Amino acid sequence: MTTLERFLKYVKINTQSDPNSDTSPTSKQQFDLAYELEKELKNLGLKDVKVSEYCYVTALLPKNTNVDTKTIGLIAHLDTSPDLTGKNVIPQIIKNYDGNDICLNKEENIYLKVSDFPYLKEYIGHDLVTTNGLTLLGADDKAGIAAIMGMLENIITNNIPHGDIKICFTPDEEVGKGTAHFNVEDFGCDFAYTVDGGKIGEISYENFNAASANLTFIGKEIHPGSAKGKMVNAIRVAMEFESMLPQQLKPEYTDGYDGFNHLHAISGDVSIAKTEYIIRNHDESLFKTQKDEFIRIKDYLNSKYQYEIVKLEIKDSYKNMRYLLEDKKYIIDLATECMKKLNIKPLLLPIRGGTDGANLTYMGLPCPNLGTGGMNFHGRYEFLSINELELNVQLLTEIIKI
Repeated sequence: MTTLERFLKYVKINTQSDPNSDTSPTSKQQFDLAYELEKELKNLGLKDVKVSEYCYVTALLPKNTNVDTKTIGLIAHLDTSPDLTGKNVIPQIIKNYDGNDICLNKEENIYLKVSDFPYLKEYIGHDLVTTNGLTLLGADDKAGIAAIMGMLENIITNNIPHGDIKICFTPDEEVGKGTAHFNVEDFGCDFAYTVDGGKIGEISYENFNAASANLTFIGKEIHPGSAKGKMVNAIRVAMEFESMLPQQLKPEYTDGYDGFNHLHAISGDVSIAKTEYIIRNHDESLFKTQKDEFIRIKDYLNSKYQYEIVKLEIKDSYKNMRYLLEDKKYIIDLATECMKKLNIKPLLLPIRGGTDGANLTYMGLPCPNLGTGGMNFHGRYEFLSINELELNVQLLTEIIKI
């Protein structure tokens, strides 16, 4: 089976995680892909293949050399984003892309436009996979899974010398729970790579420090006909809070190493309103400043209205793994060396988001991330370069060989 055939099979299995679920995994449908991968791993001859009660797929390809080697782990996630449906995915293959707009769905007038995504021009001559514009594709992270499986088949079929290789496919990465039941000690690796998203050549070993901020605004609901001097509208106070945050830190004004405060949910009425923010910054000091700003505004509004009108809960999510990987640059150097052998330009870029690798690094498993060849994740305009997917198989093979 080719790597592309694997990928096309995987994306047709709906594995969306559920941010509102308290179960592990958050959606039972993730087991559908987990059991399919369990079967494929066993057919390839891997050892200790199992699916845990929490939907972690683990396996070992034992070393076939007497050379003293490190044990390397490769990790990708099963679930797809809850932002857009992953059900009834209909992939479309664009052969030898010509650089023009791509029609995803003529009936719905949905196009992947170069004017919206200028970097499409970088893929002229590539074969691309898109959706029909009604679902996400699921390249995040089924491209990573397909690349790892393709590498395993390549290593085994060609009897390429290698050390112990540990595999783990995790659930619930998209809802921030991908490492909740990951046992680093049992996994037993010297280091690992997550293979998850972005252009081929991307190596990410620094990511945002991340926190969530949940606010509740308690208003005073009075009939509007007699509200003068009495009504306090919780919705308006929520808007007032938002207006007091630094406007330049809205995500639509940031890139690179810039941090942001993202208002991603709001609900309520006059009496009670709720808002949810995510707070991000690569710099630990600036990250603390952003969190302190939320506390300062909360205290100011409570003082202004002379009662606890604002309740605030801030919870840290994950930290920047750079702080722990700076003295383990050999893991990064290994990947860049292999890229150069394959004429892939290494792109050392900060992740403007999160990664299971960050949590795993802080759990004791050094784990930077490698790109897969997919773009525009979490939405209808997602696409994957088949050329870069195949190149990723070669890259993983080269890393294992070394």
